Amino acid sequence: MPIIKSAKKRVKTAKKAAVRNSKVKRSLRSAVKAFTTKKDAKNHSSVQSAVDKAAKKGIIHKNKAARLKKQAAKTAKAAGVKHTATKKAAAKPAAKKAAPKKVAAKKPAAKKAPAKKK
Repeated sequence: MPIIKSAKKRVKTAKKAAVRNSKVKRSLRSAVKAFTTKKDAKNHSSVQSAVDKAAKKGIIHKNKAARLKKQAAKTAKAAGVKHTATKKAAAKPAAKKAAPKKVAAKKPAAKKAPAKKK
């Protein structure tokens, strides 16, 4: 049991972080398991999302995240899952030709007066 006040606080914060980390790990594992059993596009995107969140929060290493995403993509491709983009491309309005902008002329720099000599 810690005696020093800062050590006591460290124990409390470590416990909170452990709970938070275990929740993220659990959601990652459940997403991966759901994908391996069903193998559809929705579960594939949820796996990628869970992996990215875990890597961003530092729960898993970025290389492990890349490896997990690659494995999920490989199994999805083998199962014939087509991953559709979640963001739809916005329709571009008709391009208007903008008038050339006027460039403001620079003012000459003000010269400083020479320092006075005593």
